[in-house]
Amino acid sequence: MKPRTLTVGLLIALLVLPALNLAQVDKFGKLDTLYADISKIDDNNWKVEISLTNDEYVEALSVPLRLSAGTNRIVGDSAVYTGGRVEEFDFKGFRADTSVQCVTLGMMANLGPNVNMLAPGSGRLVTIFVSSLDNKPIEKLLVDTTTTRPSNSLMIMALRIQPGDPPDTIPRERYVDLQVLPAFAVREPK
Repeated sequence: MKPRTLTVGLLIALLVLPALNLAQVDKFGKLDTLYADISKIDDNNWKVEISLTNDEYVEALSVPLRLSAGTNRIVGDSAVYTGGRVEEFDFKGFRADTSVQCVTLGMMANLGPNVNMLAPGSGRLVTIFVSSLDNKPIEKLLVDTTTTRPSNSLMIMALRIQPGDPPDTIPRERYVDLQVLPAFAVREPK
């Protein structure tokens, strides 16, 4: 093989390899999808409804999002879990980082002997409210998934023993198999 052809082939492989590593993964059936539905409340305030379609029982979620409105400085100032599918979870966290215009949502079904879980289905998890920091109108809000410190990335943790499965379906040493990397889709107002 010619050195130039080999070099080009290696370069293409190096460029494609990271994309394969970030691909969505779901070992439980259909690919789960996390949706961000963006809508305007008024000139300075918008909301982002986070919804999930899943086909396995879930015990935890990590949802880091980057928010952008061009040169307008904005902040994800609050999150409302009331009425959402994870309302009964023991931990529902929200952390806004205005320096990088990101929010990190963390949800855990159980912190003690409870038996909460997110059943298979589809629907709203949480609503995030976004405001302009400089009291300038937000013309367009952009939302995308990101990674926030220390290493929070978009991920769902499936329940170790899915209802109906035999006991100890997935041994503890194979917990990495419980990680579901869902697809992410933004739906904007029409």
